[in-house]
Amino acid sequence: MTVRRVVPNIQSEAAQESREFYGLLGFEEVMNHGWIMTLASPSIPTAQISVMTSDKTAPVTPDMSVEVDDVDAAYAVMRKSGAEIVHPLQDEEWGVRRFFVRDPSGQVVNVLGHR
Repeated sequence: MTVRRVVPNIQSEAAQESREFYGLLGFEEVMNHGWIMTLASPSIPTAQISVMTSDKTAPVTPDMSVEVDDVDAAYAVMRKSGAEIVHPLQDEEWGVRRFFVRDPSGQVVNVLGHR
């Protein structure tokens, strides 16, 4: 299994202000679904930040997202390890397959792969 990118998720109702603030650091909007907006560095597209009000289809808002090349394998590894699955593996309408798992410090990690 290979990690493709790690993205911090910032929970905020101030999306426009966040876009402007991180724009000062060189980030540009690359995705906006209304409830989640992703900003990326034009020179290093995998350097990203997501700003979200709350997660549209999950019971909690994740603290970070980890994109992997095989989300089903990651899910199997986490289940076998006994880690707490906070949100089950499922396909989302916006083109990702994902699940949420709680890390040892209590942070919720959105583990995803693009379909």
